[in-house]
Amino acid sequence: MTNPVTRAAALLKEHRESIDRLDAILVYTLGERFKHTQAVGKLKAEHELPPSDPSREAAQIARLEDLAKQADLDPDFAKAFLNFIIQEVIRHHRKHQE
Repeated sequence: MTNPVTRAAALLKEHRESIDRLDAILVYTLGERFKHTQAVGKLKAEHELPPSDPSREAAQIARLEDLAKQADLDPDFAKAFLNFIIQEVIRHHRKHQE
């Protein structure tokens, strides 16, 4: 029979390996997302469109809150996370318009 401490250490290692893989997925996914939002920012600047779109942002937040509930993720956390991303995107869009 396996020592409980040894078994716990093995489980901890597995969880941490999964977390590390998921962190990599998050970083690469955010990188891909920002490539697209940078392209949107350039397009908006070229056509003199405003850097933010409040109706789109509200729809995205509502959509993400729904997805968070489906994924059993705290919707308040998901909303705060998306708000942070949106503010960063708007900041980038404003830079394109300078």
